[in-house]
Amino acid sequence: MNKMPTVAVLQGGTSSERGVSLRTGASVARALASRGYRVVEIDLQTETGRELDGVKCDVAFIAMHGRFGEDGALQAILDRRRIPYTGSGPEASRLAMDKAEAKRLFRGKGLDTPADRLIIYGDSVDVLQQGARSLGYPVVVKPKAEGSSVGISLHRDDSTVFEGAIDAFRYGRVAMMEKFIAGREMTVGILDGRALPVIELKPKRAFFDFVAKYADPETQYIVNPALDPDDLRRIQGAALAAHKALGCDGASRVDLIFTPLHSAFVLEVNTIPGMTERSLLPKAAAAAGIEYAELCDRIVRHAAAKRRGLFRSLGAASL
Repeated sequence: MNKMPTVAVLQGGTSSERGVSLRTGASVARALASRGYRVVEIDLQTETGRELDGVKCDVAFIAMHGRFGEDGALQAILDRRRIPYTGSGPEASRLAMDKAEAKRLFRGKGLDTPADRLIIYGDSVDVLQQGARSLGYPVVVKPKAEGSSVGISLHRDDSTVFEGAIDAFRYGRVAMMEKFIAGREMTVGILDGRALPVIELKPKRAFFDFVAKYADPETQYIVNPALDPDDLRRIQGAALAAHKALGCDGASRVDLIFTPLHSAFVLEVNTIPGMTERSLLPKAAAAAGIEYAELCDRIVRHAAAKRRGLFRSLGAASL
């Protein structure tokens, strides 16, 4: 029997999502080990890639979140080192992380996405309030290049916009103000060019912020929500189109708002979705009959098949 490849699970990082990444990495490592892979866990604590020096692996499983993980910088380092890796390449990762650039590409493909405007550190209270009024309250203020709902806030009038901007500017000098779209919050996992079952997010909080995502036990996740089949296909179609618009590869997760008028507004594409066993992509995969360890296996095999064809001798299943 052929020797199973070695997978380096890259996790940690220096972003605000380091803790989430470590949980993802630990779950992935256990799952891959259960499938017979030789697994090396690597905690990246710098943004240089020096922790990869001397590491021998066949594939890198990127379990990073936020900056230096989802922004394409790590992918560029792996390309230079000629190490095959999971997920999207440097350019698609950069585009997905840059919310303004991503929304421009969504619109170019005819996808609905909320109206927005960029705000800059140093903008006066008057400028911020005028910007919000031009979009129409309520508005959402968020960092331009962060993930996991970090630094995001909802504002219904002038009184809190400045504080929301200050919070968003903690993650960069440019942030985004976006029209709040009323509707049902949906997320769709994409796996190897196919949309997985839709999941509806039902937070008890005003909207799906960081606390609702990671800390609130009352947040509900409904797989295959009660919608007309045509609406479910519409949501899945918009998600897959957004994934393709950015040139993404492998697994991703697309967040959307589905309105009472049956429109699917794309919010963003997550090129490295959470991968603990309780995360949304694994929930969607399970609904499609793909258990967690198999999901991790598929992601690794897809990366290897795309970049080196390592698994031909192992009889890889059709993905």
